Amino acid sequence: MKVNSFLKLVEIQTKIASVIPFLLGTIYAVYRFKSFNVINFIFMFVSLITFDMATTAINNYYDYKRAVKKHGYNYEMHNGIVKYNLTETSVKITIFALLLCATSFGIMLFLNTNIIVLIIGIISFAVGIFYSFGPVPISRMPLGEIFSGIFMGFVIVFLSVFIQVDDKILNLIYHNGFLTLNMNLKEIIYIFLISIPTINCISNVMLANNICDIDDDLVNKRYTLPIYLGKEKSLLIFKIAYYVVYIDIILLIILGIVPVFSIITLLTFSIINKNIKLFNEKQTKCVLQ
Repeated sequence: MKVNSFLKLVEIQTKIASVIPFLLGTIYAVYRFKSFNVINFIFMFVSLITFDMATTAINNYYDYKRAVKKHGYNYEMHNGIVKYNLTETSVKITIFALLLCATSFGIMLFLNTNIIVLIIGIISFAVGIFYSFGPVPISRMPLGEIFSGIFMGFVIVFLSVFIQVDDKILNLIYHNGFLTLNMNLKEIIYIFLISIPTINCISNVMLANNICDIDDDLVNKRYTLPIYLGKEKSLLIFKIAYYVVYIDIILLIILGIVPVFSIITLLTFSIINKNIKLFNEKQTKCVLQ
């Protein structure tokens, strides 16, 4: 498989959706806890990016296998398997290699940290795979936005903080037959609050994509959230989700969870608001680019 076809298969441009929460959590750990473990950083980054590539490749493979409508909406350009005439065998080998790499580095991360990383990793891997795989994949249900937002927007941030600070926020202890979970509730709430921008923005990327694809998804039997809610309600949720991000940023600054200079991010509101209005007027993917 050539490099350009591989990059299209894994949609390399979308990996920023994983990298931003990862970097956010890492920066927060350095800022709040003055802690940075470069080995854990590398292990998680490699596991995260290769697993994200694998799940995207799985998603494209099953979209290719299940597609009913294959013409009329640039299907030949959107799906790398069709665009580059990739064989199913080469795609399967690529997916297996990526999963093997992600699992290997995930195990090394667990061995360098503790059991909590393993538990969160297993759950995250399961959600990622069943997002596209199985008789009723998550991506074909009205749950895609929720799962992608929580697992990519919050779990990645939480785990990237946890691998830097270890038991300062959460630990699991087994002693004399008792299993005890101890958590620093205040710090976990803080991590959730700093994750709201990534949770909402990642959910909105999927929501916008699904709003644009309502007609084609109906034909291809993908019953996403906009199909259940309708376009008008979906667009309202899309707008509110972005507004909540700015309210959250103000709250983070007031509580002193993030530095005061974070207020500069509020300057982006006019740009975002303009794009929201454009998307409300016309729901096409080219508007989002």
